[in-house]
Amino acid sequence: IVGSMALTCFSGIITLSLHLILLTSHCDGGNILVFPVDGSHWINMKILLEELHSRGHNISVIRSSTSWYIPEKSPLYTSITIEMDEALENFFDIYLQEETSKTCRLTKDFLSMITQAHLLWCDATIQIFQNPTLVKNLKDSQYDLVLADPAMGPGPVLAKYLKLPLVLNVRWITSGEGHFILAPSPLSYIPVPGSGFTDKMDFIQRVKNFFFYSIIQFQEKFLVGPIYDNLCNKYIEGGCDIVSLLQGADIWLFRSDFVFEFPRPTMPNVVYIGGFQCKPAQPLPADLEEFVQSAGEHGVIIMTLGTLVNALPKEVSDEIASVFAKMPQKVIWRHKGEHPSTLGNNTLLVDWMPQKDLLGHPQIKVFVAHGGTNGVQEAIYFGVPVLGIPLFFDQYDNLLRLQKRGAAKIIQLADVNGHTFEKTIKELLHKVSYRENMQRLSSLHRDQQMPPMDQATFWVEYVMRHKGAPHLRTEAYRMPWYSYYCLDVLIFLVTTVTLPLFSIFAIAKFLCCTKKRTKTKQN
Repeated sequence: IVGSMALTCFSGIITLSLHLILLTSHCDGGNILVFPVDGSHWINMKILLEELHSRGHNISVIRSSTSWYIPEKSPLYTSITIEMDEALENFFDIYLQEETSKTCRLTKDFLSMITQAHLLWCDATIQIFQNPTLVKNLKDSQYDLVLADPAMGPGPVLAKYLKLPLVLNVRWITSGEGHFILAPSPLSYIPVPGSGFTDKMDFIQRVKNFFFYSIIQFQEKFLVGPIYDNLCNKYIEGGCDIVSLLQGADIWLFRSDFVFEFPRPTMPNVVYIGGFQCKPAQPLPADLEEFVQSAGEHGVIIMTLGTLVNALPKEVSDEIASVFAKMPQKVIWRHKGEHPSTLGNNTLLVDWMPQKDLLGHPQIKVFVAHGGTNGVQEAIYFGVPVLGIPLFFDQYDNLLRLQKRGAAKIIQLADVNGHTFEKTIKELLHKVSYRENMQRLSSLHRDQQMPPMDQATFWVEYVMRHKGAPHLRTEAYRMPWYSYYCLDVLIFLVTTVTLPLFSIFAIAKFLCCTKKRTKTKQN
């Protein structure tokens, strides 16, 4: 009886504790102003908005009139549409037509395209500030915070203008990877995106890494930074710059984790939510399930190159299709445009595929992908090895992290031909270590105290409850560079030590000289 009473009491304590935890973490429906970035970034943001909407929050989304991903009407949010004359999608189309045939790096054309995109969004932001009715509505809506993707800068600028807390849904900022302005980033072991290096670099690689960092700094100081400087000086009281606005964000919801990333310093207001968009796979449509099951013991290969690339150059597509046609596996290939002339009966071309549901299917053996963050994180979540064909942006660096961990193989687009593609995909299919390594990454990723999505929503609501999180921000950003590196302290200490020594030496020399002159006179 005593044992039963103790057990009942213990169970009651647990129930009460859980109730208190849920009660304290609950946040009444708040008002959230969202400034997203179009394209694949919106896919991430939308998933987060769906979760916030389900928790009772009211959401307003600022979008452009030319948006190709963000619909004006949605049950999730109320739209605030800004007129823009040109869609950013056009830039990607033009750039891809010129550059898809080679690996895209930080070229002059690429930097010019990015700069033009920032100019377009700054012009759109000026429209907001010059519209008194819209500004009044934004202020009267009593938003609790701004949730922004800082790949473009208007979101942080608007948060500063409205004097609202700022939460970033982030991996990339206006000039590269977010950590480089947020936390100490020694170039000796932290590779700059685009360098293609790991966290183990020899001397020559460290020299090249420094060079890539110089390009990022050039982009920030001379291309992107001045655009936002002009905007801030005109509309923000006291002026500001885009880097200081980003550093002043209350919480960084970072779309990565250390299963994927190389170890590095970080900050207390960074919350790692890598793979937050991943969920258990849902059943496939009946026709697709039938096709997948028809593969039998050989399994299925899926191939997609993301949202910005519909198809590879024809000669490359023909080479890949001819390899697929010879294989016993079935293939599902997201491909738009002209069909490859060497297409086999085992290959199904689709305009769209339920990527997450396919990756979670036990029949999937290999994922052929471009290396975008979403696809890489989903491959880790479901434990599917990757054959990567990087095209641009961060894709090579993403795939490099998997390759270093023995879970992927990379083929540069310029090197893709029938021989290299067949050799690589057969290696991934038949060498069991790739799947084992990816399954290990999947196990590490899933073994978390709290799911990434729950972390994301908790910290958004945390900022709402406390009207910000300034106690998590370091003051190091406000220090001049010579104070940050303690150069003034070093100069003071050196002076403190050397000045007395120099004085003693000077006095001794003077006394010696005086004594010598006295003896000379006496003689």
